[in-house]
Amino acid sequence: MVHPRATRAARALRGTALTAATALALSLGLPSATATARSAPSTPEAPTAPSAPRATSAQADSARPGDIVASSPTSFHPLPGQPTRTRAWHMEYRSTTAKGTPNVVSGTVIVPDDGRTGPRPLVTYAVGTVGLADTCAPSAGFPKGTTVEANLIQQLTARGWAVAVTDYEGLGTPGDHTYTVGRAEGQAVLDAARAAQRLPGAVRAGVTEDSPVGIMGYSQGGQASSWAAELHSTYAPELKVKGTATGGVPADLLKVADFNNGNVGAGLILMAAVGQDAAFPELDLAKYLNDKGRHYVDFMKNNCVAIDAIAGAFKKISDVTVKNPLYEADWQQRLRESDLGTRRPDAPVFLYHGTLDELIPYSVGKQLRTDWCAKGAEVRWAPIPLGEHVVGAVAGAVPAADWLAGRFAGKPANGNCG
Repeated sequence: MVHPRATRAARALRGTALTAATALALSLGLPSATATARSAPSTPEAPTAPSAPRATSAQADSARPGDIVASSPTSFHPLPGQPTRTRAWHMEYRSTTAKGTPNVVSGTVIVPDDGRTGPRPLVTYAVGTVGLADTCAPSAGFPKGTTVEANLIQQLTARGWAVAVTDYEGLGTPGDHTYTVGRAEGQAVLDAARAAQRLPGAVRAGVTEDSPVGIMGYSQGGQASSWAAELHSTYAPELKVKGTATGGVPADLLKVADFNNGNVGAGLILMAAVGQDAAFPELDLAKYLNDKGRHYVDFMKNNCVAIDAIAGAFKKISDVTVKNPLYEADWQQRLRESDLGTRRPDAPVFLYHGTLDELIPYSVGKQLRTDWCAKGAEVRWAPIPLGEHVVGAVAGAVPAADWLAGRFAGKPANGNCG
């Protein structure tokens, strides 16, 4: 049975998608649709306050991943104007690219305004696909009540947990979003937790180095959270990670691309190609695109996912390219670098997937479970019968949070690999 709060969240998720679809239908077609501009990084609508000073060059040389570059108060609203009894901060923090070079990522830390000062659980939360434009970033939508997954995040803050939400590389900060590049995403997720533990306001509200940490995400967020789980022991071992709840995971990008080619999720393939090209410019996506492909890429960089996905639905790769880059050795190598299941998460995992997922094949999620179990990970596998992609996100949210609560309480994870 789906939890009532999950049902309300589902309505909100679906309502946003329908609104975007209506907006697209009312436009004069793809060429004239200009929903959001990518000009400058968005600034959250928040009470004005001085930002933390930006680091000097000397400080930058000694900076660590997770260090705060700038921060300012913001607000968190699941719906426009909806009160949440939380405090929130927009931040820019240091992280690492897929190639191992330093970068700066933005995000949001949300803490219940409940007077608690002792160590409280911290969830570093990875959102699903939002789009490629800066205005799509979760932190840009929280003050306005337009970030769709805020309805699910509110279920976490209602438990008294703090939540750190990364915007990922290139959303809200200069450069293109490295969409679907697993290592960059996972590092941004782990560094968001580090940043939360170094943010003075959050520290005073109980987010400390002693906080038990959970990792959570679905869809793109499932990829990011799963990568964070696999990287934890080598990238951020000081974080006290108690478990990862991850769902709808695109663990094999080539299989996901084949599945969506010419189908409802076709637009996501081109978005993923843009993301890979952003992380690895030597792939040179431009040389593979025809005029239609270049037009779609420009359109997608200036809009958010609901419109992008509808605009690209049912297109084939051959419709937008002069040559399919996914058949090229350099592209396949980079895409394979984002495969999951090659490393053992060092903390328990709750892995869920809808059996009728129309975007991420159920078989891909099931294979990830097999791969992790074979490596000795403690995995609780939870298929969602008859669940398609959005249903999987919503129906799985409460059980996933309940499972994390058990990890924070020190209860057995009850893996079911056997």
